[in-house]
Amino acid sequence: MSIDQIAIAESNLSLPNCQNIYRGKVRDVYDLGDHILMVASDRISAFDHILPKPIPYKGQILNGVATHFLKATSDIVPNWLEEVIDPNLAYGKKANPIRIEMVIRGYLAGHAWRQYRSGFRNLCGADMPEGLKEGDAFPKPIITPATKAEEGHDEDISPQEILDRNIVPPEVYRKLEEYTYRLFERGQEMAREQGLILVDTKYEFGMLEDGSIILIDEVHTPDSSRYYISEGYEERQARGAKQIQLSKEFVREWLMEHGFQGKEGQVMPDMPDSFVWEVSERYQQLFEQITGKPFEPLAAETPPQERMQQAIDSFFNS
Repeated sequence: MSIDQIAIAESNLSLPNCQNIYRGKVRDVYDLGDHILMVASDRISAFDHILPKPIPYKGQILNGVATHFLKATSDIVPNWLEEVIDPNLAYGKKANPIRIEMVIRGYLAGHAWRQYRSGFRNLCGADMPEGLKEGDAFPKPIITPATKAEEGHDEDISPQEILDRNIVPPEVYRKLEEYTYRLFERGQEMAREQGLILVDTKYEFGMLEDGSIILIDEVHTPDSSRYYISEGYEERQARGAKQIQLSKEFVREWLMEHGFQGKEGQVMPDMPDSFVWEVSERYQQLFEQITGKPFEPLAAETPPQERMQQAIDSFFNS
């Protein structure tokens, strides 16, 4: 079957009492009042741009990984998820998002490495020791928050700036830090069991009407996290070789090779179907490596929109 027949570029679903639909880079969120229905589409983004073609099964994969970790961390912090009603559909509590991304880093990589390489030794109020090279572990994980921008890029922010701007009260920020450290520790433990290193990740939180904090959005997925393969990690570090990553970094690299980094005036390259299927296969491998479970792609007898609508009708009528 063709990509268009399998992949979900956008959802068009009918739900009872739907008040609004928010379409993010990857997810469509249906506002149902005190609950939401989140659709994990097959869209893929890089450099803050949605790529022109969806990736078959990507939504099912991300929803599966997020569900796996939400269930595995619910003893640390309550989360929004109540029911997975279809491989691409998750239903749960609606919360008022806290406008901070809690980014935590166990290793010098990505944005932190680029800042370090430029001479900075402090990121978002967190000190980075001298003498590190890309891929080295920090003495202990550091939290480098980002403020959620309404438009454009998220911005680095320090804990002191969060408090100075009254984004959240001190007691709420302390709780976010506590949850972040504990979630990351659990994520690293689970990664080690799969022969992986959880390098860095981000968490998003929301507040319910009663003032309680819950974990929202995705957790420990390849879109929100960076993983290294643990086998050979030390040897690669010793000889200064690049670490083997599990993330969507390979998509960014393909775009850069084709002259696109999301900068003004650059044109998004066309993605050949062969590359789209390669990305799909890589995501399926990521699912299996991260969760330790076999990936079972959905049968394609029923068109995705029809299948999801049937699941919704059955769920709300039961």
